[in-house]
Amino acid sequence: MITRDFAHHFAAEWIASWNGHDLQRVLSHYTDDFEMSTPFIVTLMNEPSGTLKGKEKVGAYWGAALRKYTDLRFELIDILYGVDTVVIYYRSILGKKSAEVFLFDSSGKVRKAIAHYDQ
Repeated sequence: MITRDFAHHFAAEWIASWNGHDLQRVLSHYTDDFEMSTPFIVTLMNEPSGTLKGKEKVGAYWGAALRKYTDLRFELIDILYGVDTVVIYYRSILGKKSAEVFLFDSSGKVRKAIAHYDQ
């Protein structure tokens, strides 16, 4: 069960790792076989499903994103949490609102993430 403290700690660490542009630190929050879904995967990786599986593939996608958006900075707006999920609501690229849903495994690592954007 996710606690309020866990959710807030995770969100703070997740935002800090992205704002530090530290890809290895970002990837440390995820299982080796995690799944990431986002509309940006369609455009940046030419993957029509919008989903990538595994640290290697997602790491390549996030590395490309960090190279493309050198001024990337996230600003936390709010955090929600459930039984095995956390939602981080934040401002992302160009100040657009974003929400990301994280599903955790029993060890506290993210096994699946789904990103949503105000386009």
